[in-house]
Amino acid sequence: MPVDRYNRRPVTVKPPRKPARDPRATALARLFEAVREGVFIGRLDAQASGKGGATVAVNPHLRSIFGYDPDTPEAKVAPFAPDRFADPAARLSFLEHLRADGAVTDHLLRMRRVDDSPVWVEVTALAVQGKTGALRVDALIRDVSARKHLDDRSRDLYQQLLQAEKMAALGQTISGVAHELNNPLATILSWTERLAQKSLDDDIRRGVDVILGEADRAARIVRNLLTFARKRQSTRAMIDINQVVTETLALRVHEQEAANIVVETTLASGLPTIFADAHQIQQVVLNLAMNAEQAMRAAHGGGTLTLRTWHDAEQDAVVLEVSDDGPGVPPDVRSKIFEPFFTTKQVGAGTGLGLAVAYAIAQEHGGEIRVDAARRGAAFVVKLPVSGSAVAQRPKPAVPSMEAVRGASVLVVEDERALAIAVTEALTDAGLVVDHAGDGEEALARVRQKAYDVLVCDLKMPRVDGMTLYRAIATTAPALARRVIFVTGDVAGTDAERFLADTGCRWLAKPFRLSDLLRAVRDTLG
Repeated sequence: MPVDRYNRRPVTVKPPRKPARDPRATALARLFEAVREGVFIGRLDAQASGKGGATVAVNPHLRSIFGYDPDTPEAKVAPFAPDRFADPAARLSFLEHLRADGAVTDHLLRMRRVDDSPVWVEVTALAVQGKTGALRVDALIRDVSARKHLDDRSRDLYQQLLQAEKMAALGQTISGVAHELNNPLATILSWTERLAQKSLDDDIRRGVDVILGEADRAARIVRNLLTFARKRQSTRAMIDINQVVTETLALRVHEQEAANIVVETTLASGLPTIFADAHQIQQVVLNLAMNAEQAMRAAHGGGTLTLRTWHDAEQDAVVLEVSDDGPGVPPDVRSKIFEPFFTTKQVGAGTGLGLAVAYAIAQEHGGEIRVDAARRGAAFVVKLPVSGSAVAQRPKPAVPSMEAVRGASVLVVEDERALAIAVTEALTDAGLVVDHAGDGEEALARVRQKAYDVLVCDLKMPRVDGMTLYRAIATTAPALARRVIFVTGDVAGTDAERFLADTGCRWLAKPFRLSDLLRAVRDTLG
């Protein structure tokens, strides 16, 4: 024991005190551990060939963001290593911003977790460049994957709204174009049909048949344009699915040829009809066909698209299969492929709604759609019921022959003179007494002067249109109003569609066959 040399008494020596811990440092350490944003302190190698740098400190939340095990040593946690960036060019751009400005704020990066799954982060950082060129970086890292997903979905919805507005404007334009095209097509069909009824030599008859076929083809193209350009209410009827498939494929001929897509069809004959909305079923076929085309084109620049139909007698359903020889559907995607907004395409290349819409339409019709995993490529199977959804067919009354209605008086109201002449002469040849009015105003004058048995009237005319004419006749000659047959170039999604539904009047879509018009006149008089 030490002794005081002056007083010769023992001296007690106390051990040195430990330095007091700074409470601020303790608080900062707790904050570093608990903050719900990733914190990184370290050095980053700004060279493209560098290994990424060195980590001095990271907090637990940063480990969580990038999928590191909580016990991973800090030195092995490298969030800014080259292999953590989905795009190598994005890392170079990020480091260049740090070097040039000394800081970044909310810098958006698409990164990869340690299991290679994607993660979107925003980085706010300060950087100081050392003598060796490395950057001393203090960074806050925020996981914004959920927000980015919502932003992408909002952008898709916005694009859909823009597309809807565009299609609405396009629909208005196409409606007018369809009317202008359908009038000459109706004239061509009517005159050609009349020629076909005459005695012709073989060469001329072949030419007439070609004209009839091509005019029918042009008419189908116009109808298909209207189908996809205009919104229409669901209207179900007994339809032939083979016809729907054929008409839908006709829309894609040019695009398929340009994309080196070969189309093969095996459509079973004698299929039962189904009670469905033809336009909605056409949309299903179109969506499936376009998805297959895009997959094959992206995989190997072309391929074979196959469409098959058959009757499932056991379940009493009509089945459509759309298959391709593309890359197929991965197993982990099959369970999500019909979900809205789910897509495997790049951002901006698809909305993820095509298959969801097809699924909804199939369900609405009491059917189903599935992806077949038991074959190469992709195969989608659509099954639609035959019985159960169909409306019971009432026996049709006997159609009176033209002899029974011969001599009946008909007023044809049509502003297209060439078409009016063809219709008038065809009705006259059938034994009817026919007058012609060039518009609704002239028709009103004729109706006041003479009683008619049937009125065949265009809907869209100058001065007085078909709807105005009908309302006037319904007031002055209600019996004749029940025997009006309208002809029109386009009613889908328009006021005319509601008008025809409300009045219950018969109507024919231009271009029509003369045989259909004669049948309508015959039914009306009967």
